[in-house]
Amino acid sequence: MELINDFPKKIRVLITGGAGFIGSAVVRKLLQDLDCIVFNLDKISYASDLSSIDYLFNNNKHLQSRYNLLKVDLSNFSKVDEAVKYADPDFVLHLAAESHVDRSITGPKPFIDSNIVGTFNLLESVRKHYDNLNSGRKELFRFLHVSTDEVFGSLDDFGSFDETTKYDPRSPYSASKAASDHLVNAWHHTYDLPILITNCSNNYGPWQYPEKLIPKVIFNAVNNFEIPIYGNGKNIRDWLYVEDHVNGILKVLLKGNIGEKYCIGGNQEKTNNEVVSSICEILDELMPKDFSYKNLIVYVKDRLGHDQRYAINSLKIKSELAWEPKYSFNEGLLITVTWYVKKFKAKK
Repeated sequence: MELINDFPKKIRVLITGGAGFIGSAVVRKLLQDLDCIVFNLDKISYASDLSSIDYLFNNNKHLQSRYNLLKVDLSNFSKVDEAVKYADPDFVLHLAAESHVDRSITGPKPFIDSNIVGTFNLLESVRKHYDNLNSGRKELFRFLHVSTDEVFGSLDDFGSFDETTKYDPRSPYSASKAASDHLVNAWHHTYDLPILITNCSNNYGPWQYPEKLIPKVIFNAVNNFEIPIYGNGKNIRDWLYVEDHVNGILKVLLKGNIGEKYCIGGNQEKTNNEVVSSICEILDELMPKDFSYKNLIVYVKDRLGHDQRYAINSLKIKSELAWEPKYSFNEGLLITVTWYVKKFKAKK
C-alpha cells in the first residue's frame, strides 16, 4: 500500500479523540498497518469507546508497545500542555470534538468548551512544541484538523460544498466546529504552524456510537422499537464509509499542501428515508420476521434548524492526492448492518 511505503518509521503521532468513532479507526490503522508510536489523547466521555482498540490488542498483543492512552480533557490547558510535552509528536491529528447536533441544541456549553476552548488549548501547546523542534523535525511536522461539512450550512437541490464554500453554520455544533476551523487557520497565518484542514461528510461504519442515525436505526429495529425519522425524511446527506475517510485523512497528512483545506466526501447522497429503508431491507434478509422492519418507521417532529442537504465535491483531494472512496454506500452499509447484527446477537 502507498501509505505504508510513505509513512516514516517510528514517527510519533498524537491523536486527540482517539477513543471516538473516527479517531479509534485512525488509531487502529496506524497501529495495525503502519509502524507508528501512537499517543491517544481522549477525555473518555459518554461516547468514548476503547473496545475496538482493545479488540485489536487481543489479536495482536505486540502492538500495545507502540500505544499510549492519555486521559486528558482538552479544556484543561495545563494537562494538555503536559500531554503534548510527553508525546513529543511529529504529527498531530485533531479529531476530538463534541459532535451530536441534538445534544448541542439542548446543551451547547460542552460544545464551546470542547470544540473551541479545547482546540485553542491544543493549538497553543502544539505551537510551543513546534517552536522548540530542530529544523529537521520542523520540516516534517504536521497538524491536521478534522472538521465537518456542516460548517458550510445547508444546500438546496443543486450544487455541492468545496474548499471555497463560505461558512454558514446553523447549529451550536456546526458553529463551534466552524470556530475551531478558523482558529486552526489563524494559527497557521499568524504563527506559521504547519496545518491542514479536512471537512468530511457523514461517516458510518462499525463501532459507531448508537446515538447516530445508522446504528440507532439498527438497534431500534432488532429490538422491535419504533424507528424515528425527523420531519418528512427527505433531508439529504452524503455518506462516507469510515475506512475511506481514514485513508483520506492520512493522504492529506502525508501529501497535502500546508495551510490548505481538503473536502472528503463519499459521493453517496441519500435521503434519510432511503437510508432507513435500506437498513430495513438488509435486516429483512439477515433477521427475517413475520413483518417488514419498515413497519417500525414513525415520523417525529423535525429537529430545530435541520439542514436540508449536504453534498461534497471531492475533486481536489481526488485530483491532487489520488484519493477516492473504495466503498459504495450499499457495500459499506451491508458491512455495517451485518457487524451490528452480530454484535447485538452476541449480547443476548
